[in-house]
Amino acid sequence: MEVSHLVDAINAHKKEVHVTVRLKEESQRFAQLLFNTLFDVETDVQTSLIELEVLFTTIRDLACPEIKGKPCKTWTDFMQVIPTICTNLKKDAQAILANDPAAQSLEEVYLAYPGFFAISIYRMAREFYNLSLPLIPRLMTEYAHQLTGIDIHPGATIGDSFFIDHGTGVVIGETVEIHNHVKLYQGVTLGALIVTKELQNTKRHPTILNNVTIYANATILGGDTVIGEHSVIGGNTWITSSIEPHTFVVHRPELQVSTKQIRKNE
Repeated sequence: MEVSHLVDAINAHKKEVHVTVRLKEESQRFAQLLFNTLFDVETDVQTSLIELEVLFTTIRDLACPEIKGKPCKTWTDFMQVIPTICTNLKKDAQAILANDPAAQSLEEVYLAYPGFFAISIYRMAREFYNLSLPLIPRLMTEYAHQLTGIDIHPGATIGDSFFIDHGTGVVIGETVEIHNHVKLYQGVTLGALIVTKELQNTKRHPTILNNVTIYANATILGGDTVIGEHSVIGGNTWITSSIEPHTFVVHRPELQVSTKQIRKNE
């Protein structure tokens, strides 16, 4: 194939997909800079806010070229919710410090806990989601996913004092509802029971009520599934129906002893 034909073929493909990689890069940069602005004492707040405004406008215009220059979905809209993001993240960090015996200080939580970083980026991305700006919230939470192994869809609704410990492999789907003071451990999946495109605009993922603890590698599926308050979901459990409040759910593995090995040892 001649180079000119290859160039034409690639350009034709690009016209079909309309992908701007710079949107991904700048969305990630916005997320990291906002995190640093909120928590890093060496990041000057006033200077960062100026840069964040420029980045916000850039990614908004890349995601929504049809509104470029129009006075809607502005930096001012986003800036007004930053104090709320700060308040919510402080509650999350305090929940981690209060519940994890390995946590020695809030500084350790801010710097060393992947769960806190993933929650932070989710709460930032959620505000873009609330502004109905496409792609940006997904790109932000995927940035956290790349760094932490924790996959939180920005469409999920998450309450106060949320705690993810260790975190690797946690998956939280788009229509999940998590209430207050919930704790998750590594490998937890809050997912859909049936995955078909026809269910796109329905609640497909479970609801987790207040003060629930879900241990490692538990899987909870289905939009009608509700985990009642103060319940404890044990590790490796598989749940597809609702659980009453104050319930302890445990997975009991079947143990089989090899008689061949016993005879060999005798």
